[in-house]
Amino acid sequence: MTENSLFISDLHLAPERPEMIRLFEKFIDDVAVHADTLYILGDFVEYWIGDDDKAAGLEPVFAALDRLHQAGTMIRLMHGNRDFLIGQKLARRYHFDIIDDPYIDNFSDQPAMLMHGDLLCTDDIAYQNYRRKARSKTIQRIFLLLPLFLRERIAQSLRGTSEKATSDKPADIMDVNQQTVEETMRKAGINLLIHGHTHKPGIHEFELDGKKVTRIVLGDWYKDGNYLRINDDGKFELVKFS
Repeated sequence: MTENSLFISDLHLAPERPEMIRLFEKFIDDVAVHADTLYILGDFVEYWIGDDDKAAGLEPVFAALDRLHQAGTMIRLMHGNRDFLIGQKLARRYHFDIIDDPYIDNFSDQPAMLMHGDLLCTDDIAYQNYRRKARSKTIQRIFLLLPLFLRERIAQSLRGTSEKATSDKPADIMDVNQQTVEETMRKAGINLLIHGHTHKPGIHEFELDGKKVTRIVLGDWYKDGNYLRINDDGKFELVKFS
């Protein structure tokens, strides 16, 4: 269905990281502008507290999305664990589509499942419990009714709590669970899975029910930029960008 597609994830764009904002602008103007579709698989920004946020310091980011739309590239954004409150108001303003997690599309004549990736980290029980609560529509409605300054304060507190919790956990707990990966791919009937979240870029091939399957992990944008592209031969390639 979709040709000449690019995939990015875990940019964590924030005003305090202006160098990454500039790199994202460069990526949009030099690379993404030539694609048919750009898939953003979660954690596009460091955090999002509602579409009424003025997002001071992120203006160049959304202006870049607008330029990409004007150039004719379709933008599809999936929520991550930091920006799941991005809503339809922002999507309409900057002309992108919000897609479900997981999401299945066809690339190079084969179906692929796209995910942010946190749902695959089932060994991290504390995080999965938090995720279920945070994604509750009721809790989200209550949170969005709070004054903006209070939401900002809560978000900053949660960031600090998350960073401490992450530093205290063994690395393997925060990675994907292989059995969960296999069950997810088997249930969907797909041989290709693309996700982010773990910040461990790589292309992993393994056998599942006698078939060769592939799991591709997108990298983060903390030290440099990177994206996944489909080459002319139909093969996927992880590319660093600086």
